[in-house]
Amino acid sequence: MLSGEGTGSLLPSVSTHIYPKGALDVLSREEVARLRDASSGGLHELLRRCALAVLTSGSASDDPRAAQELYPEFDIQVKQQDRGLRIELHNAPAMAFVEGRIIRGVAELLFAVVRDLAFTAIDLNGDPDLDTSPGITDAVFRLLRNARVLYPTDPNLVVCWGGHSIGQDEYKYTKQVGYELGLRGLDICTGCGPGAMKGPMKGATIAHAKQRRRRTRYIGLTEPGIIAAESPNPIVNHLVIMPDIEKRLEGFVRMGHGIIVFPGGVGTAEEILYLLGILLREENAHLRFPLVLTGPTAAAPYFEQIDRFIRLTLGDVAASRYEIIVSNPVKVASRMFAGVQHVREQRIAQEDSFFFNWALHVPLEFQQPFNPTHERMAALDLHHGRKPHELAADLRRAFSGIVAGNVKEPAMRQIEVRGPFEINGDPDIMHALDALLRAFVEQRRMKISGEYRPCYRVVS
Repeated sequence: MLSGEGTGSLLPSVSTHIYPKGALDVLSREEVARLRDASSGGLHELLRRCALAVLTSGSASDDPRAAQELYPEFDIQVKQQDRGLRIELHNAPAMAFVEGRIIRGVAELLFAVVRDLAFTAIDLNGDPDLDTSPGITDAVFRLLRNARVLYPTDPNLVVCWGGHSIGQDEYKYTKQVGYELGLRGLDICTGCGPGAMKGPMKGATIAHAKQRRRRTRYIGLTEPGIIAAESPNPIVNHLVIMPDIEKRLEGFVRMGHGIIVFPGGVGTAEEILYLLGILLREENAHLRFPLVLTGPTAAAPYFEQIDRFIRLTLGDVAASRYEIIVSNPVKVASRMFAGVQHVREQRIAQEDSFFFNWALHVPLEFQQPFNPTHERMAALDLHHGRKPHELAADLRRAFSGIVAGNVKEPAMRQIEVRGPFEINGDPDIMHALDALLRAFVEQRRMKISGEYRPCYRVVS
C-alpha cells in the first residue's frame, strides 16, 4: 500500500491504492472489465458518495452533503490489473488511516460498497423480473448471497430498528439490550448507522467476548440514498448496500428471525408500518415473527403514542402482532430468544430455510420503489375503509417520503425549490399523524444537530 498526503481537501487527506479481498479478490478479466466500466460510467458519482460515507465512518453529521463539502476533491477509481482489481483513492479522509495505512475494518466496508454497487449495476440492471414480486424477492436473495451474509446455521439473527438521533439514556438502553442478546448467542443486524443502530452491536460485542463466540455477525443493511447521512458505525463487520429502501426492508424481514424496535423517528415508523402491513396479510397470519418494542422508562410515552397511532389506522389486530416492554433488557432478550426458538421449530416443520424466510409473502405494493415527488405524496390514499395492509402500504410511503425529504439529496432539492411535501387524508388520521410527527421534532428525533426544518405539511 502506498500513501501520501493530499492537499486538495479542506481537511487532512491521503492518496493511496488498495487491493480488495473477499467477494472481489478472485475475478475473471471480463468481470473486472465490466466492474471498471460500470464504476467509470454513470455509477461513478454514486460510488464516490457511498465510498466517502464509509471513509468518514463515525461522523456525527446527518447531512448527506456535509462530507462532500469537507472533501470536495475526493475521488475513487477502480483499475484493472493482471492480478485482479485495484482501488485508487485520491484525497481520501485521513481519519480512515493510521500511520498511512487504511484501517482494516474501513477497507472491508469500502470493498462492500464496490461489490454491491457493481452487482446492482451489472447483474440487476435491466432485469425484466424486477417488475414481478418473485423476481424482486429473488434479487434480494442474490444480493444478500453475493454479500456472503446468508449462513446455513441455526436461527440467531435479531434485527434492531431505531433512530440515529436518540438521547444518551436511550442509547445506553440499546447497549444493555444488545448485551443481553449477545449473552444468549444472538447476532445483530441494524441499519448500520449511529444511535439505536450502533448501541445493540456495541453491547453484543462485550457479551459475545464473554461467551467466547468467535464467529459473530454485526450486519448493516443500508441503501445509497441513506448511507451518506447514516455512515456505517465502526462495529459493522458485514455491510450490504441494497439498491433501494424497499429491497433493504425486505432484506431485513427475510433474513432476520425477530425484530426489536427502539425509539426513533420517521424512518423507524416507516419500518414498523412496513412489517405490520406484511404481517396483516392473510397469507402471513400463521407465521411466527417475534416483534418487541422497547426503550427505557422515559420512552414509555413514545411507544404509547406509536401504539395509539397503529390502533387508529390499522386496528387492534395489528397491535396484537407486537409486545411493548419498557425498561427491562433481560425480559426483552428472553422474549426474543424464545421467539427465535419458535421460529426455528416452525421453519423445520415447514421445511423452510433458516437463513432466508421464503415463506413470508411480501406483496408487490411493498416491493416497488417509491420515489417521492410532490404529486406522489399528495396522491397517497390515507383514508379509512381500506384493507389494513393497503393503508399500511400508503402510510409507509408517506413516512418514506419524509425520510427522503430529510436526508436524500434528490428530495431535498425538490423541497428547496417547491416547498414542503403535502400529505392529506381523513381528519382523524391526519391529526394523529401530525401529532406523531410534531412529537418526533420536539424530541429531536429528526436530526442529530442543528435546527430541523419540516419537509412536510399535513392537510385534511
